Amino acid sequence: MPRPPLPNLPELPDLLAPGLRLVFVGYNPSVPAAKLGHYYAGKQNHFYPMLAMSGLTPRLLTAEEDVLLPSFGIGLTDLCKTPTAQASHLPPGALRAGRAALREKLERCAPAWVCFNGLGLYRAFTGEAPAGYGEQPDRIGSSRVFVAPSTSPANNGLMAEREAAFRLLAEVVKGS
Repeated sequence: MPRPPLPNLPELPDLLAPGLRLVFVGYNPSVPAAKLGHYYAGKQNHFYPMLAMSGLTPRLLTAEEDVLLPSFGIGLTDLCKTPTAQASHLPPGALRAGRAALREKLERCAPAWVCFNGLGLYRAFTGEAPAGYGEQPDRIGSSRVFVAPSTSPANNGLMAEREAAFRLLAEVVKGS
């Protein structure tokens, strides 16, 4: 059931720029991320370990180092900028309302790849179920599209699939 957004939590600014190799898209900022002002700041989130394990970053970064990601060719944004404890707590229509704004941002910065951090997120963006994890047949402007298992701790049962997807993502990004 949707719950109201938490008051007084700032939106996270996009980490986007022209010429990025890869942009990760999340549902929306978590409460810890909004409170700390950094993407994927929940202590149990596997985003930064997956980047390091796959070789997308040269070392394990902390959430506080998210501003370094563009120097590695990686950007970050969300489908919806409203912080909540869970994406299911977003107001009705919030994800649908974010589609056009996200598409415009991604087309403007035109990364080589866009990676959606979760199957449900990709479905929320496109309105259709993805073909599975990995590269999708869709394009966003000139950007190729990839879907990885969410790095949220709620998906820790998919650790093997997550690691395989991030390794494949690193391969395709480095090969393009």
